[in-house]
Amino acid sequence: MFSDQSLPDAADAVTTRPTRRLRLLVAYDGSGFHGFAAQPGVTTVAGALGGALERHLRHTVDLTCAGRTDAGVHAWGQVVSFAAREDVDVDRLRKAINKTLRPSVVVRDVAVADDDFDARRCATARLYRYNILNTRLADPFVARTAWHVTRRLDVPAMRLASDALIGEHDFSSFCRRPPDPAASLVRVVADARWRDVGDGRLRFDIEASSFCHQMVRSIVGTLVEVGAGTKKAGEMTAILKARSRAAAGQLAPPHGLCLWDVRYGAQSTSVAWWPAASSAAMTSAW
Repeated sequence: MFSDQSLPDAADAVTTRPTRRLRLLVAYDGSGFHGFAAQPGVTTVAGALGGALERHLRHTVDLTCAGRTDAGVHAWGQVVSFAAREDVDVDRLRKAINKTLRPSVVVRDVAVADDDFDARRCATARLYRYNILNTRLADPFVARTAWHVTRRLDVPAMRLASDALIGEHDFSSFCRRPPDPAASLVRVVADARWRDVGDGRLRFDIEASSFCHQMVRSIVGTLVEVGAGTKKAGEMTAILKARSRAAAGQLAPPHGLCLWDVRYGAQSTSVAWWPAASSAAMTSAW
């Protein structure tokens, strides 16, 4: 898939030796990538990661990820699985990949997984985080990872509107229509909440078994309109029931979004982390 033609016997190296499943925990700054999934002619996370893996493993790899992030979207807890030779040294592999790809892509951990482990199919929940800087002045130190909204937002109203999202709903109003018209856009949201973390920084965490295309960004854009007063918190239920993208609000920009965590049963892959706050002078709240 990402094979380097200069590698001898790269195409059949995995099939000629016993293999094991590897599980990577990957973080990346999505700013310079056209999303995770490999695409011809553009730079993607899968292309960069797969190419680096093949150069070090000296065989082709077929990557499966827990969630395909769009262009400009980041990840802290992305999970990737693939087959590798049984004799691979996982710690040496992690160090080699990080030396090649840092700082844009970092493999936080490499582990041997069960033979039937699949990063996407085995995942039971995914958590996305969206960051907003709600200040008068922009902050260049968080500009790549937070949406700068200058209009003062009513956080309690946004929290109230978020309550309507929890549970099983048809999220057609918040999703880009898939190519297959018969595809279901029903999703189960376990949690959706806003946190004010200080210095004008707002954080929205949403957890669901799975998400449809542009779902989180559409939800955040609509909730920001609630916070700005152009929509009311009580309208969220009606927007859900409308099952029409036209009923919802704007699409939030991709750079504020991060795939934060992936759960496998009760196990979480992530830890509490986010870049430190920058100077108070630049992020002073309203």
